[in-house]
Amino acid sequence: MTCPSCQSVVPDGARFCPSCGAPAPQPIAVGTYTEPVAEGDNPQEPMRVGDASFIIEGELVPVADVELGGRTGIYFEHHILLWKSPQVRLGFMNLRNAGKRFFAGLQIFISTAQGPGNIAFSREAPGQIVALHLHRGEVVDVREHQFLLATDNVAYDFYWQQGLANVFFSRTGLFVDRFTPTDDHGLLLLHGYGNVFEKTLGPGEQLDVEPGAWLWKDASVSMDTVSVLQSGGGGGLMGALGAFVGGASLVLNRFTGPGRLGLQSMTYHEPQAEGAQREGGQSNIGGVLGSLFNQRQ
Repeated sequence: MTCPSCQSVVPDGARFCPSCGAPAPQPIAVGTYTEPVAEGDNPQEPMRVGDASFIIEGELVPVADVELGGRTGIYFEHHILLWKSPQVRLGFMNLRNAGKRFFAGLQIFISTAQGPGNIAFSREAPGQIVALHLHRGEVVDVREHQFLLATDNVAYDFYWQQGLANVFFSRTGLFVDRFTPTDDHGLLLLHGYGNVFEKTLGPGEQLDVEPGAWLWKDASVSMDTVSVLQSGGGGGLMGALGAFVGGASLVLNRFTGPGRLGLQSMTYHEPQAEGAQREGGQSNIGGVLGSLFNQRQ
């Protein structure tokens, strides 16, 4: 679990954050099951990695405000840049398999920034920013188009999400972003739509999640796609029909522990014109196919 104030890791069972002393969020237990815990707020304290400092400002539409020194750089999706000092130098990160990223609806280029100077970012959507302090040996998977930025000591990669159902039904997209720190302390900032929750899954413990609602997970957590009929509480055929009439998804993403799972409460986003910013909760395959036949500019 992470501290809602400073985003430091809080040991299981601790009542207070060992870094800043803030009360630790306490999961609600029902029998042996513990419910996902809400992130109380955006990170409140300044965060430092190397000679760079990070502050989260604003409430409804939060902004990541970064003061870069001359050593620690960052990388980000270029369309989320809000402002920067003239002396901050921008560049591009070399990415493998750019063709695959293009057809998946992902950014072909990821921008880099090097200080000294000030630079800020925003997803331009209501939500919360999640700060993940990554340490050597940790690997985190993130839903496409939802990472804000990472320090340059966090390696970036992506992988194909196996399973045809994931492509056509689950709205998880074709690819998942993967982040791995290359030294003892890196920082990864994510934007969760709506409110953000965190659930720690035990070994073999499972959680079925609406496809647009997952935000991030530890790499140790596996993800599959199941139908409402396959989910234990589906209620058979009538349960599936009830889910359809009620507007729920007929498929769910099933996550299996051990590891942490981040969830977001806002999963729907209005369709956007070709070339517009892509956000979570949309089907990549529809966007790609639509762009081939829709000639609107």
